[in-house]
Amino acid sequence: MRILLTNDDGIHAPGLAVLEAIARTLSDDIWIVAPQEEQSGAGHSLTLSRPVRVRKHDERRYSVSGTPTDAVMMALGVVMGEAKPDLILSGVNRGANLAEDVTYSGTVSAAMEGTLAGYRSIALSQVYAREGMGDTVPFAAAEAWGERVLRPLIAADMPPRTLVNVNFPALAPEAVHGVKVVEQGFHDYGRARIVKGTDPRGYPYYWFGLGATQETPGHATDLEAIAEGFITVTPLHLDLTHYGSIPTLTEALSGC
Repeated sequence: MRILLTNDDGIHAPGLAVLEAIARTLSDDIWIVAPQEEQSGAGHSLTLSRPVRVRKHDERRYSVSGTPTDAVMMALGVVMGEAKPDLILSGVNRGANLAEDVTYSGTVSAAMEGTLAGYRSIALSQVYAREGMGDTVPFAAAEAWGERVLRPLIAADMPPRTLVNVNFPALAPEAVHGVKVVEQGFHDYGRARIVKGTDPRGYPYYWFGLGATQETPGHATDLEAIAEGFITVTPLHLDLTHYGSIPTLTEALSGC
């Protein structure tokens, strides 16, 4: 089995090393094509206004001067040549990718790009308990449970244009309660936090952050399950059509 690894935290991220260790329990045919620098929050963006460059670090290990989407596209279209992957793994992200955060996530978007190209794709993220931990985020849960979760997911029969989003809780491996397949939840962020500062030349700048998070899962979602100490597995599909609204809109526009 040939596996392509990518992420949004960059080619030197600790979580990518964790993912490589997990992947090597599944196969010895591993390719890595990841962003040159951190691209957290890049979403499913594609670089169009400047050239994208590829740097070779080692045999089957490359970085791309762009987004996670760029990395997957370059892997499939240039770097790997005719050696196409059987599986694409994205992560292990430093921090959660739960609820509607998946729309911002470069980690999940890399898996989306792989799915759009027709490849089995899985995104993996490690939740952590405290803010500001930087590269000291503990990946123990992902390390211990990664292979155990991935093997059945790889074997499962998934429909086209569907990817899987996995989150590991901020717990020691032995404290994890198990695995739950759950729906995508929803956060109520309220107002975004915008921090204003002044650069050394006296010009103002603004830094986006998130205010207090109110979780409103309503029922068994990824938010609720991760808080209860479970590994969450959520299937996501790329058809964004809201089919229930088609009759309503058709009727509303019938006189046009």
